[in-house]
Amino acid sequence: MATYACLSLPATPNFQRKITNLTRSSLTDQSQPQSASQTAKRNLLRLISDQNRGLKTQSDPQKLSQIIEAVDSLAAIGRDTVTTGESLSATWRLLWTTEKEQLFIIKNAPFFGTAAGDVLQVIDVEKKTLNNVITFPPDGVFFVRSDIQIASAQRVNFQFTSAVLRGKGWEFPLPPFGQGWFETVYIDDEIRVVKDIRDDYLVVERAPYSWTE
Repeated sequence: MATYACLSLPATPNFQRKITNLTRSSLTDQSQPQSASQTAKRNLLRLISDQNRGLKTQSDPQKLSQIIEAVDSLAAIGRDTVTTGESLSATWRLLWTTEKEQLFIIKNAPFFGTAAGDVLQVIDVEKKTLNNVITFPPDGVFFVRSDIQIASAQRVNFQFTSAVLRGKGWEFPLPPFGQGWFETVYIDDEIRVVKDIRDDYLVVERAPYSWTE
């Protein structure tokens, strides 16, 4: 959905542990019958749990096919739901994606003496804004600001307006570039599943914090 740049600063989180914990939390009691959405969600989270935010999936077409099938299962469950309401407003943290720009940075950040931290989408439906964010802890961040418009029950149009590469005590503005749309095909109180204009896929969780500029 966006193109990003890198910054030299250290850190790396344990994303497999995060997804494992999220998978467990999606079932409060495994002895109880699960709904179709809970079963499909658990399957998707299981499939992406060891994929390093999508890096491993790039070289595993069989796993990619399985994940897309799981995404399609959740999309079928959410087909008649409205996913562009206020519940879309949140700081969303990346769990898995096929977006090549984001994966390129996650993979190659060590060549710049750093490691990518949380990768975020920060959406405010009321203010009609979207920030795509890559953090480089403890002080670095690259983010792209966008304006958004609700196009339908599940589709959001966006247009980039500006970008900023920021470190401790400095920042470097970049010109705006690009526009497109994404569809949230499934959303609940924990995760969100997205397809976009380029046929990329995105699975994100509600972050335990709110990111601000």
